[in-house]
Amino acid sequence: MSYAIITGASKGLGKAISEELASRGYDLLLVARSENLLEAAATELKKKYSINVFFFPCDLTLPGAPQKVYDWCNNQNFEINILINNAGYAVWGLFETRTLEDQLNLMQLNMNALVALSHLFIPTLKKNKKAWLLNVSSTAAFQAVPTMAVYSASKAFVLTFTRALNFELKTSPVHVSCLIPGAVETHFMERAKMDAMKSYAEKFNMSPQLVAKIAVNAMFKNKLEIIPGFSNRFSAIGTKLLPKKLVEKIAAGIYLDTLKKSSRL
Repeated sequence: MSYAIITGASKGLGKAISEELASRGYDLLLVARSENLLEAAATELKKKYSINVFFFPCDLTLPGAPQKVYDWCNNQNFEINILINNAGYAVWGLFETRTLEDQLNLMQLNMNALVALSHLFIPTLKKNKKAWLLNVSSTAAFQAVPTMAVYSASKAFVLTFTRALNFELKTSPVHVSCLIPGAVETHFMERAKMDAMKSYAEKFNMSPQLVAKIAVNAMFKNKLEIIPGFSNRFSAIGTKLLPKKLVEKIAAGIYLDTLKKSSRL
């Protein structure tokens, strides 16, 4: 019996991806910080889809956490053929005004934990006839974003890392994909304290359920880059064609100007 393991699975996009896989009959291993939310999600998915669901509460911002997740799976003899590296968050504000601890924790979760989990689980994934590894990036990966300097850089790392990994594993049973969503209706902005950006994001928001369906469909078709939504795909093309300084100026006009206005309130 093979399982799909999903990080950041207690809510938002991670929960939506978990439900999308559950609806297709996949047994699940859920990982996130909140034990209460994980237990509730596991109970709901088991009841609704009659699948096996286990959960492991774990704070992936802690350096040793990925090893604990791997050891849990190994000790329980879980066979895994899908790894979804979804956990991540943003820090909004001028780089020098946000604490170094916030920035380093973001890097630990968005990059280091993702790399560690990939490295730990790839040998397990390769034991299957077919297996899938999905890393979640963001359209912020396509340009530097003033006021989200570390976040956009971390998501650019995820995209580049995933593309290289896909090439390295091309002849293996493991298919590697990168999900690159834009704005999604989740608690992302609340955690990043981006309330001032909500009215702008709402113009482009996609539901996590729709993004999850697009992501899982494309993952099983072995697509490398998955960009859900026409406006996001159009924006991705634009950032590749336009000069970087112009793209950064446009981003600053949205994010930096909004930050300055909200600071004056």
